[in-house]
Amino acid sequence: MFGVVDWIGPAGPLTNRSIMPVCYITRVEDFCASHRLHSPALSDDENRTLYGKCNNANGHGHNYKLLVTVRGEVDPRTGMLIELNQLASLIREAVTERVDHYNLNLDVDFLQGVIPTAENLCQAFWDQLESRLPVGELWEIRLEETGRNIVSLRRE
Repeated sequence: MFGVVDWIGPAGPLTNRSIMPVCYITRVEDFCASHRLHSPALSDDENRTLYGKCNNANGHGHNYKLLVTVRGEVDPRTGMLIELNQLASLIREAVTERVDHYNLNLDVDFLQGVIPTAENLCQAFWDQLESRLPVGELWEIRLEETGRNIVSLRRE
């Protein structure tokens, strides 16, 4: 995946390296949102049994924590993988500003028809972010719905 490179680091030139180290950077963003877990493919009784109190007809809310991890080689000219303010802005524009303080079932265009489980939210957020980053740079999306319910979606 990585070719031979020449790089000048703090200790001097490194030449003929066959593999560059991969850097991982995680940005954390918070948002609050409400949702209802309900599948139209299931009966009301099946929904209540499967989703329990998360199937409340009026919904319920969470204080979510979204962790987005990108990976790649550090640019020797800048010493960075990605400029952190750029990554933060991208996450806010693509995801958090569009979901923060909204009902995920009713108010978010890219979630229409999606059961807003943490698993489905990770996939939807991935879809919103992947095209805005260089190919292969998005590595993981982690969504903490509660301190006990955490879902990760990762490129392997």
